[in-house]
Amino acid sequence: MKQENTHYRDRFDRVIADTLGQAIRIVAADPALVIPGSVLLHHQRKAAQVRKKYEQEGLLVPPVMIISITSRCNLACAGCYMKQQREHQTPEMSQDLLCSIVSEAADLGVSVVVIAGGEPLLRKDEILSLAHSFPHILFPLFTNGLMIDKDSAGEIAKQKNIVPLISFEGFRPDTDSRRGSGIYDRLLTSCSVLKGNGIFFGCSVTVTRGNIDQVTEDRFIQGMMDAGARVFTFVEYVPIEPGTEDLVLTRDQQKSLYAHMSAFEMQFPALFIGFPGDEEQYGGCLAAGRGFIHISSSGNVEPCPAAPFSDASLTRVSLRDALGSPLFDTIRQHHDLLTETKGGCALWTNREWVQKLMQKP
Repeated sequence: MKQENTHYRDRFDRVIADTLGQAIRIVAADPALVIPGSVLLHHQRKAAQVRKKYEQEGLLVPPVMIISITSRCNLACAGCYMKQQREHQTPEMSQDLLCSIVSEAADLGVSVVVIAGGEPLLRKDEILSLAHSFPHILFPLFTNGLMIDKDSAGEIAKQKNIVPLISFEGFRPDTDSRRGSGIYDRLLTSCSVLKGNGIFFGCSVTVTRGNIDQVTEDRFIQGMMDAGARVFTFVEYVPIEPGTEDLVLTRDQQKSLYAHMSAFEMQFPALFIGFPGDEEQYGGCLAAGRGFIHISSSGNVEPCPAAPFSDASLTRVSLRDALGSPLFDTIRQHHDLLTETKGGCALWTNREWVQKLMQKP
């Protein structure tokens, strides 16, 4: 294991712990949230030590695991990466397999399990079961928000380790243009329901060349905070759909986005998280287990959600074995070459190289 791995992983662990600590300060007036948050922070620190132990044994365990628990969705958003992938004809992982995967991940020291899709709330009961079974794991939930109503919000409210992140594209015109007419107002209703149930939640914004100016306005941030959001996740657009390259952020816009986020942290009592983040400070791409991995709805272990390449399936091998797969190992060895990206994901930008790795005997 290269010495530089320890340095960047220590930094990433600090970022996660600092983010949880900041969340606790944001909800300081609400004991119902502070106590569970403190438990999650304590577990994160313990999990970091578990990961460090495995690292010393030669196994690189990411602190974050992203699981797309379904490829199904009740929307058909323009530019959705899931529509471009070939997951629709394969069975989804069973609840038993999902539980087994999260259990092994917890044992290995994974402390954040991001739930994505498709629309993950199509498997709401499975999500609630996972959160209940693993109270020390933080479950950010990326959702289009349309399945959040009074009943589902009441169920989510009982699991303090679930943090819903509702997808917005900016104000009404941009959100409705990509997601469908009337969606923006329906999402505001969902936010109101979450806020009324005392749930710590936020919004997720896919940032494009077209909407970056709007979503980095103080007016947008304040409007979402008035709606109850306390977490803002900015996801750089990846041009997986052919012909959408003109939506990719320019390099200057990428720098501007993260500069705005730093300023927002000082200005607003909220969390601001960018994906994939500033890869240069971590010595390259954090995918393939350096910082996170992605598990597809059928159980394939992939470097990241925007790079649907895999040489290991959790229907056949353990998570521990998958983390040491030849594909992951080769990507990690060349992570320093994956710092420059033209579209939110260095691996997708260099997908021809990754595909050649898959063709090796």
